[in-house]
Amino acid sequence: MAAVIYLLCAATALACSWLLLRSYRATRHRLLLWSGLCFAGMFLNNLLLVLDRLVLPDEDLSTWRLGAALLALMPLLYGLIWEDE
Repeated sequence: MAAVIYLLCAATALACSWLLLRSYRATRHRLLLWSGLCFAGMFLNNLLLVLDRLVLPDEDLSTWRLGAALLALMPLLYGLIWEDE
């Protein structure tokens, strides 16, 4: 059951990223870009979670997952704080 939930979370993050980046291409609203990049990083984070819990259960990838989550949030944080439109 956990595998299904992990994969659904990854699929949802990928779909959100794709939709946000597609909307950015059409409208050029920069907040859509930052949000799309954030969700792309969250997709990577979810893939690392699948690898950590299901594929490589003996390895500890928690540091890599936390790093990916931090890198995923940085573009959105930049866009919310320093971007002025």
